[in-house]
Amino acid sequence: MSLEKIMSISGKPGLFELKNQTRGGFLAESLVDGKKVNVSARHNVSLLSEIAIYTTSEELPLREVFKKISEKENGGEAISHKVSKDELEEYFFGVLPDYDEERVYASDIKKVVQWYNLLTKKGLTDFEEPKEDTSGDKKKDASAVIKDTISGKVASKGSQKATSSKQGGTAKSTAARKK
Repeated sequence: MSLEKIMSISGKPGLFELKNQTRGGFLAESLVDGKKVNVSARHNVSLLSEIAIYTTSEELPLREVFKKISEKENGGEAISHKVSKDELEEYFFGVLPDYDEERVYASDIKKVVQWYNLLTKKGLTDFEEPKEDTSGDKKKDASAVIKDTISGKVASKGSQKATSSKQGGTAKSTAARKK
C-alpha cells in the first residue's frame, strides 16, 4: 500500500487508511488499533502523499523524508517520538541536514518520526512514488475521493441553508397573514 491511502485526521491520534467512500464522507481504519471511523467533511484530513517538509531550497515530499529515515535506519524503526526536543532536532538534522529550522517545528519532527515508526511497525515501508495507472481504469485515487466528498458536502450544506431560509420565510409570511 502506498501513502495515497494513508491520512491524518485532526483531533484523532495516529494514522488512518482510507477504506470506502460513504454517502456523507468516507470510512477509514485506524493503523493504531484497527477501529473503523466515519469521516465527514467537518474533519480536517491530510493525506500523507500531499504533505511536504520545508528545506532551505524547496519543499520535500514526506515520502522522500521517510525514504531518508529508512536509509538511515536500514529499514528499521527510528528513535522514539517521546525523546527531548533537542534529541529530535539533532536526529532530524542527521536525516535532513537542510531542513528549514525556522518553519519546521519540533512538533512537526515529532509527528514525522511517530508516523514513520507507525508505518514501519505495520510493514508499510513502500515510500516510492506510485506508478501511473495506464490500464485505463477509471477508479478514483484517495485524494480525489476526499476532495469530492468535501466539495459535495459543502454544496449540500449550502443547498440546505437555502431550503431552510425559504421555509423560514414562508413560515413568517404565514404567521403575518394570520395576524
